Amino acid sequence: MTLTWQQLRDVKAQEFTEAATAWAEASSRANAARERISAGMVKSLEGQKGASPVAAYDRLKRLDRNFDYIHTECGLIRTTLNSLAHELSEEQVRLKSALEDASARGYTVQADGSVQYPPGGEHFLTKEPLPGASVVGVDKPRFLQDVPVHPMAKPPLTTNANPHHAHAQDIASRVLGALKAAQEVDARFTQALNRLKAPDGLEVTDATWADAAGDAAVVRQEAGDHLRDTIPEQHSPAERNSWWKGLTDEQRAELLSVYPDVIGNLDGIPAEIRDVANRDNLQMLIGKLSEQDDEKSRTQLAGMRSIDGQLWNQKPGDPPMYLLGIGDQGGGRAIVAFGNPDTSRNVSAYVPGLGTALDAEFARNDLRRARDTANGAQLFDESSASIIWLGYDAPQLPAEEVGDNFDVMSKEHAEKGAPAYNQFMAGISATNHNPDPHVTAIGHSYGSLTVGQAAQQSGGIPGADDIILLGSPGTGAQHADQLGVGKEHVYVGASDHDLVSMLPNTAESGAMLGGTGAGAVAGGVAGSVLGPLGTVGGAAIGGIAGGAHGFFVADAVTDASQIYFGTDPAHKDFGANRFKVSDGPVPVFGGDGPMDAHSNYFNPKIDRVSADNIALIVSGHAEDITTQEPR
Repeated sequence: MTLTWQQLRDVKAQEFTEAATAWAEASSRANAARERISAGMVKSLEGQKGASPVAAYDRLKRLDRNFDYIHTECGLIRTTLNSLAHELSEEQVRLKSALEDASARGYTVQADGSVQYPPGGEHFLTKEPLPGASVVGVDKPRFLQDVPVHPMAKPPLTTNANPHHAHAQDIASRVLGALKAAQEVDARFTQALNRLKAPDGLEVTDATWADAAGDAAVVRQEAGDHLRDTIPEQHSPAERNSWWKGLTDEQRAELLSVYPDVIGNLDGIPAEIRDVANRDNLQMLIGKLSEQDDEKSRTQLAGMRSIDGQLWNQKPGDPPMYLLGIGDQGGGRAIVAFGNPDTSRNVSAYVPGLGTALDAEFARNDLRRARDTANGAQLFDESSASIIWLGYDAPQLPAEEVGDNFDVMSKEHAEKGAPAYNQFMAGISATNHNPDPHVTAIGHSYGSLTVGQAAQQSGGIPGADDIILLGSPGTGAQHADQLGVGKEHVYVGASDHDLVSMLPNTAESGAMLGGTGAGAVAGGVAGSVLGPLGTVGGAAIGGIAGGAHGFFVADAVTDASQIYFGTDPAHKDFGANRFKVSDGPVPVFGGDGPMDAHSNYFNPKIDRVSADNIALIVSGHAEDITTQEPR
């Protein structure tokens, strides 16, 4: 139906906002019901065994997903109605301005939008008044539609000489512009609202969430800039935190409904809010990826499903999980905290390294490392939280194949990840409730290079008191004092059977690659790693893995302090505190592969001494660690 200017003049935008408020109430009730199920009913079933508790758990989980979906969709309807009211009101204001201008000049705006004006001026020959007439509006560029004709403007010679003509023409054009814009708004939002319909049935499936993700995309498009532009994405985490605190509950709820991915991944937003937003975004991403059939989507979907399962099946006694970030860009993004980083006095953030991406292995192994760290730290101080931060694309060569291609071991990924890590750490400081929280940056494998690069940026890692480097191929620094926390606050765990922590420098690795690739590198490095086994062990591994060439190159190393990315953090020349770890299995001979010792630092079941030392540092009791002589 065609909209008339009279209808636009009389529209009651307040009725749309009142309807939006009602939908907001429905969304809030659904969310409250979901929280009661998750926080109350599900937890009451923890530890119970038998068919009935299992069946009840499955039904509660399905009910939770249903309420979550209702919460999301009702929130989208609320935002759509608010946006409709906002945009119609803008056009209504433009129309009323034109109508008021017409009334002030004594013009008549007719039913069809044309404007009638009176006689005026005089004929230059007869001196008779020039007759009045009616004019219709003409299309003008949007930026000119609200620019009225100047009262003293003289009409061009090619137009009607009646001085009222130009003003009437301008008013008619403004009426037409407001009316056409309102009709376009009406059509867009009618289409958007018609889309916001739930499919038949009571079960919320992956396909349902994929549809919800599409709904959110449509609402974002129709909501336009007036909502997205309110989000201070280019500001500092501290400024974002202040912005969030200044919003009303309604404003927060609207942003969470339409932009859960933005709010959930915005450093400076409180952890509990990010968790709520990311859990919704996780469901939408699972729905989206489940409809795609490429390898990347399947890989990330497996990782997201595992994270979703862990969020639902948290073990009694474990620190509560908070999903602080999730995304499918690049190799995937996932930030998970064990313990609340906003309320804890001690917070650590661990950066994983080589071969890490959002997949099932990450969700299984790296999340466990953060969980083990939190559990260990809480033995020494209950107010401790530990985070796994996959907020960058790590090199994708698996650590056990590092010798095959040293070229992947460049600083590029670390240099790109460092600013993002520092932004995240600034957010930790901005949201933490304690006046001076104890913050520890942890880097494992290539992640230690990322932490090292972050530490060497201007100002260092925001809020960091201590830095832990594990299985490190180097930080890009020559001395611990370059990492911004003082050498006495840099701690290193390095097994003498961990090949990554003893990678040769670039010149030496190039010489090795001139031999027989990975075997030569493994043999060469192992010659020095095996220590007591001496040249026999080194030569043996060199022969097994690639020949004696690697051994002789390693034997010719001229500067034992230099590894692939600068000074070896475990070397005395670096100046850090080396803490005791278990050396683990001897490469090839003592384990299942050459890299077993590289993966055990966090695991209290395999390397209790290392895990305890990490926990002591994270909990603020570094003075109690057991130390080890530097190399």
